[in-house]
Amino acid sequence: STGYADGRQETRLERYTKFWQKDLTRESEADSKGRLDKYTDVVNGYYDGATVMTEYGWARSFHFSRFYKGEGFAASLARQEHYLAAHMGLRPGMIVLDVGCGVGAPAREIARFCDVQIVGLNINEFQLGRARQYTEEAGLSDQITFVKGDFMKLSEQFGENRFDAVYGIEATIHAPIWEGVYGEIFKVLKPGGVASFGVYEWCMTDAWDPSIPSHRELAHQIEIGSGIPELRPMKLARQAMKNVGFQIDHEEDLADRPDEIPWYYPLEGDILKAQTAWDYFTVWRMSWSGKLVTHTAVRFMEMLGLLPKGTWEVGESLKVAGDALVKAGQAKLFTPMFFMISHKPTLAN
Repeated sequence: STGYADGRQETRLERYTKFWQKDLTRESEADSKGRLDKYTDVVNGYYDGATVMTEYGWARSFHFSRFYKGEGFAASLARQEHYLAAHMGLRPGMIVLDVGCGVGAPAREIARFCDVQIVGLNINEFQLGRARQYTEEAGLSDQITFVKGDFMKLSEQFGENRFDAVYGIEATIHAPIWEGVYGEIFKVLKPGGVASFGVYEWCMTDAWDPSIPSHRELAHQIEIGSGIPELRPMKLARQAMKNVGFQIDHEEDLADRPDEIPWYYPLEGDILKAQTAWDYFTVWRMSWSGKLVTHTAVRFMEMLGLLPKGTWEVGESLKVAGDALVKAGQAKLFTPMFFMISHKPTLAN
């Protein structure tokens, strides 16, 4: 096994896709349990391979967003981050935790937008290195710090009642169980109505029926190409929030808004749908020809030893997920933006 100075490990990468049966009919409880029990290996294996490709093919903000007609891709991503921060009531001087911070782009945007101090938490060393580099280049290292940690063990790392606010942007779906991560966030968040937890959650919608083979297949394809041990229905996210003691102040599936431009449009790879001239290249990278160029280049770079072994296979799973996300989005079976704002009641202490 080769370990890289930047934190990537070939063993994790090569093992990643083996956590799933490619043929859904061969999936068993043991497969699902294996992913849930070894969620850190699933997540690390995925991001060791997917991070560079996602930065190139999408953006440094690893999330989806809503679109106005004519709105640029980068502007849409920033607006999604601003929307969360505004609903959370973030104010200058607050100490905020970003759980599952990726390479730190949302943290940098929110730090600038709200003038808050942010601690970015990530379990993946490779992403943390890139987050620190990009944040230093942006001149924000005095405002944002990044730490390695597991969001299922927050109170062990930080102690209770530590943060003025906590947010997660399409990250907590990587947890083996929502009560686990929401419960830890509940502990480290200060009590009272001012402190809040804001989240964009990946969920299967109420229209999704796992007894329908095609529905189950879509969820399976999204999981394998997104580093998700188990996709779960929206109602379980809502219930988990309440089960751990949060009071939900606002909840909405933003993907269900009647937007003329759907959240998944860049994944469709249709350059005629690009909203601005700058976005032609982004959309092209998601087209069949764009993916062919990217994945051919990745294969050669892996063969030459410029990328860790297993990167290409993770890239292939990304393609599977991209197609499944479009289909599930069109059928309203999946949302990447079930939006909840909650607080920890004062009496919770």
